[in-house]
Amino acid sequence: MVETRRKLAEVDPVWMQIREEGLQTVEDEPLMGGLVHASVLHHDTLECALAFRIAQKLASGEMSEQLVREIADTAYRSDASLGEAARADIVAVQERDPACERFIQPLLFFKGFQAIQAYRVAHWLWNSGRRDLAYFFQMRASERFGVDIHPAARIGKGIMMDHAHSIVIGETAVVGDNVSMLHAVTLGGTGKENDDRHPKIGNGVLIGAGAKVLGNITVGHCSRIAAGSVVLKDIPACKTVAGVPARVVGEAGCDHPAMEMDQLLADQV
Repeated sequence: MVETRRKLAEVDPVWMQIREEGLQTVEDEPLMGGLVHASVLHHDTLECALAFRIAQKLASGEMSEQLVREIADTAYRSDASLGEAARADIVAVQERDPACERFIQPLLFFKGFQAIQAYRVAHWLWNSGRRDLAYFFQMRASERFGVDIHPAARIGKGIMMDHAHSIVIGETAVVGDNVSMLHAVTLGGTGKENDDRHPKIGNGVLIGAGAKVLGNITVGHCSRIAAGSVVLKDIPACKTVAGVPARVVGEAGCDHPAMEMDQLLADQV
């Protein structure tokens, strides 16, 4: 058993840590035993645990838990990048959210993490030509988590959605790697056009609570959007923008705003 755990820790340290935390959780709070065993300890891989958790959350009278789980299992078996992105997302949440003390928390409790994993399965379905199923996943994720992400949107890995309530990401939006966004963020269009109409968010961007980024515009790498801002024009890399409409008010303040999570504008406005 010790040798098996050592090998797992070498091959998949994120999953090994989640399992260790699960065992500790059951010891500390026996009433959590059923949930932890069903969601974590009964599974051999993080991908299996994710498929189970997604099924628990998205199943309804319209589609059974077993069927949703089979769909998610197929996605994870078919595309290894889904599991890789999930691991990066877990690490991102633990590193950036002071309320997250353990890797197991996003998997069990954080709807932002759960919503982005549901989106990833929906995106796989969309790219596989199974668009009605992708729309079903989008609908159920929106109903359960209050996060509405079109399955055609392209989102990188290492994503942290803090609190996540009322986040909307449109069909042609692109979100880079290592992006952090807070609740009530919208990446939307500006009208009824059918072509490329949503924002392109660079790597390492921090988007504050309630910010609206509208139209086919580009937000440069490692920029920072202040809470409540309405962004209607391109933003250069490594800048801070604020206001309605948003304007550049200074530098980003650090090399990696999404990781630092510093939202104070200090003397910039």
